[in-house]
Amino acid sequence: MITEITERIARRHRLARIKSGIKRHKQSLKARARNRHVRSTVKTAVKDVRSGIAEGAGEKSAELLRKATSVLERAGSKGVLHKKTASRKVSRLAKAVHKATKK
Repeated sequence: MITEITERIARRHRLARIKSGIKRHKQSLKARARNRHVRSTVKTAVKDVRSGIAEGAGEKSAELLRKATSVLERAGSKGVLHKKTASRKVSRLAKAVHKATKK
């Protein structure tokens, strides 16, 4: 039964017919789905902060920055984004929010 299923999966996705290869492929698909979700969440958080800055809402954009910082740092710690990339994005957002609230 198991070999029959693994054979079908292997033929459909053109990967190795070895169990470890099939398992690795399944794991990579799960990781890909998880990473896509996190990346999308990061983009949305950054976009929300940028739109808050554009509207001129100082307190709102500061609150959105806190949420975006959390999302970005989590993505950096999980390895979805490189740690320094996440840090750089947080820094640039904070700088933009600070500049917008100064006006």
